[in-house]
Amino acid sequence: MPRLPLGSWVDSSVDWLQAQFAWLFDAVSGGITGLYDGIDAVLSAPQPLLLAGILAVVAWWLRGLATGLVSFAGFALVDSVQLWDEAMATLSLVLVATLVTLVIAVPLGVWAARSKTVSAVLRPVLDFMQTMPAMVYLIPGIIFFGVGVVPGIIATIVFALPPGVRMTELGIRQVDSELVEAAEAFGTTPRNTLLRVQLPLAVPTIMAGVNQVIMLGLSMVVIAGMVGGGGLGGAVYRAIGNVDIGLGFEAGVSIVVLAMYLDRMTGALGRQVSPLGRRALAKARAATAKRRAAQLWAHRPQPVTALVGIVVLALVAGGSGFLGTGSPAGAASGHGKKIGIGYIPWDEGIASTYLWKELLERRGYEVETRQLEAGALYTGLAGGQLDFQTDAWLPVTHAQYLEKYGNKLEDLGSWYGPTSLELTVPSYVKDVKSLADLKGKGDRFKGRIVGIEPSAGMMGILKDKVLKEYGLEGEYEVVDGSTPGMLAELKRASERKEPIVVTLWSPHWAYSAHDLTKLADPKGVWGEGDGVHTLARKGFSEENPEVGAWLKDFQLDEEQLTGLEAQIQKTGKGKEQEAVRTWLDGQPGLAEQLAPQ
Repeated sequence: MPRLPLGSWVDSSVDWLQAQFAWLFDAVSGGITGLYDGIDAVLSAPQPLLLAGILAVVAWWLRGLATGLVSFAGFALVDSVQLWDEAMATLSLVLVATLVTLVIAVPLGVWAARSKTVSAVLRPVLDFMQTMPAMVYLIPGIIFFGVGVVPGIIATIVFALPPGVRMTELGIRQVDSELVEAAEAFGTTPRNTLLRVQLPLAVPTIMAGVNQVIMLGLSMVVIAGMVGGGGLGGAVYRAIGNVDIGLGFEAGVSIVVLAMYLDRMTGALGRQVSPLGRRALAKARAATAKRRAAQLWAHRPQPVTALVGIVVLALVAGGSGFLGTGSPAGAASGHGKKIGIGYIPWDEGIASTYLWKELLERRGYEVETRQLEAGALYTGLAGGQLDFQTDAWLPVTHAQYLEKYGNKLEDLGSWYGPTSLELTVPSYVKDVKSLADLKGKGDRFKGRIVGIEPSAGMMGILKDKVLKEYGLEGEYEVVDGSTPGMLAELKRASERKEPIVVTLWSPHWAYSAHDLTKLADPKGVWGEGDGVHTLARKGFSEENPEVGAWLKDFQLDEEQLTGLEAQIQKTGKGKEQEAVRTWLDGQPGLAEQLAPQ
């Protein structure tokens, strides 16, 4: 059967939409960004424990004293692991996605409940939206909206919309038909029947849908982190990329705290606004009235009391300087100007990115770094959501990205080179010295070549050219993963003296940490060595001539680069900037040479 070019049709459709409706995507992006920034500003303004207290008072009002105390403890835990800002960014993302989803889902659900035709048309569409892997939505998302929080929110909305529509439709359809008929018999208009009979009685089911929307939104935060969405999803993504178990656990626990709080609060709110729910609560209070201990822990203040408690907390916080005041502007040439740097989690990219973060912050700039996949990184640069990146391997490894986005980027030159790409084995594998020697030995290596990020240019060269030229197709499977994952696998195999083939490149600190053999490439399939370039968005140097000049003059030799990488490894995960400061202290005058005042 001939191949159906479905993918090509979708590509063409996306290109056409981008060309014809760029104005619409910009407007949607601006609206969502404004809503997100507003909510995030409100949540980030108070100091952590103040907001934790306010959220605890809300939990006390809705669920009781015990829930309030547990909520405060949970949010205090998030603050204690220094993930409060990320948690508030995630909460903002979920709230925005939930609000937009409900604005769309509730009217659609009402329409579907009142029309069998609409319900029949919507059902397969909703099935498609919910069963399509959520990550697929990110691909057109970053094309239409660039990297950042917007594509993450859009993907969350699309993924979370179906349960909101379905639960609204179900809730209205479950309302007793005799009640509806009675309302109509007394002359109630269809609109009033909906607003005064059907919706109030459907509230418990609709709130269950709201709960599902929120939970699905939280399940998407890690995926949003892959495209620069930040928050706890970004922390989890960094932990995955760096194989950082501790950070992953802390971010995961923080997501659980948010999820449990939102789950309990939406459930309690549903009971508060539903007539049936209020009746059930009244019966529960009457049943526990005679048990003092149960009554104490279940005690809920009146709304006015809760409001007074929140106001008192705010006044006390304001009087004691407990409210956040924001970050001070830089004092040097940057004057607090914001610069965004993107990077792939390759060692030289991490090292050079945090080096420039430190240098620019010393000069008064406010720098934000984002860890991204290569495709998202180049898309973000081309779209202007990022200012520059320092780890473009050209002209070979990243050629596909430059071919696609080259007219939207500035090449600020190579700061290191030449490099080389290679497959590598431990030196105790004595009889494998070149790529040709791998043929016929797949069983020894479990038929695997341990790779790095699938979006990395060298992975494409390996799969499309190297395996084919050396007759290794079918014998070896290239295992996609991450750079830290590959290094962890190499370390584990080396300690056990097991044969392993990994993708690696030079320069890299792994060659000093392990005794390795670079496999020769007699056919020259890997190509000549690349230079490591700095690429910026179009117009960056014109807008920032000082920084542009620094980046164009940027150079590191092999000793400096490997020394910086080694210092980062020694200092530990999550302390990259601390490692850079330590390294700069051992390089007198280098900071002034790289970024002269």
